[in-house]
Amino acid sequence: MSKMHEGRCVFITGGTGGVGQAMVKIFAREGAKVLFSYNSKEEQAKLLEKEVESTGGWAKSYPLDIRSGQQCKELAEKLEKAGYQIEVLVNNAAVTEIMPFALLEEEDWDKVMEVNIKGPFLVTRAFIRGMIRRKKGSIINLGSLAGHRLLEVPVHYATSKSAMQGFTLSLAREMGKFGIRVNCVVPGLLEGGVSAHVPDKQREEFCKYCASHRAGTLEEVAELAVFLASDRASYINAQSVFVDGGF
Repeated sequence: MSKMHEGRCVFITGGTGGVGQAMVKIFAREGAKVLFSYNSKEEQAKLLEKEVESTGGWAKSYPLDIRSGQQCKELAEKLEKAGYQIEVLVNNAAVTEIMPFALLEEEDWDKVMEVNIKGPFLVTRAFIRGMIRRKKGSIINLGSLAGHRLLEVPVHYATSKSAMQGFTLSLAREMGKFGIRVNCVVPGLLEGGVSAHVPDKQREEFCKYCASHRAGTLEEVAELAVFLASDRASYINAQSVFVDGGF
C-alpha cells in the first residue's frame, strides 16, 4: 500500500512539543515533506530534523511566533515562493498554565487565548489562501478533552480548547466549496506532552473511569491526525474525533 502523504507538503505548528514531534515523525514516515514551526527550542528542532532524516524522511523547521500575523504571512509567502505548496496544515501549538480561576490575571488569560485561539486563526488565514487557489487541502486542529468534559483543568485552557470545535465547524462549512476539509483531533490524557504535568491523583482517576484503563500515547494521537489529513479520510469533514480510550 502506498504511503498516505507521498509527495505532499505538510506544515505543523509547535513541532517541538510532545504531540508535535510525534506528528512530524509520522507524517514524514508517510512520505510527506514536513515543515514545522517552533517558538524558542531551536536546538530541539534541529535534532528532530536530523532524527527524521536518519530514518529516510524529510523535515525542515522554522522559527515562528504564531501570535504575529505578519510573521505568519511572511512565512507562508516564503514557503510558497520556495515551491512548498502546503496541502495539509496542522494547528498544534498551544500553551497552558496550572492556575486557579480566582488567581488568574488578565495577562494570564490573554496569553493562553493569543496562542491557543488567535494563533490558529492567524496561521490558518496565512496558509489557506494557497489551498483555496489550488482547490484542495486538509486542516487538522488540535483540541482537548478539557474542552468537552467536566474535568479539573485550568479554565482558560479549557475555554480555548472548547473554542476549537466552533472554529473547526465554521471553517469546514465555509471551505467545503473549495475542496478543503477541516477536522479536530481531541486527545484525552496522554503519556507525555502537556499531560505530563497532570497530578497523579487525576491521572489515576482518569485511568479508573477510562474504558481502556490507561493513558494514551503521543503516537496514537499523531496516527489519527495523519489519517484524518489523508485522502483515505476524504469523506470525514467538520468532525471532532476523540482519541481518549473511551472516557
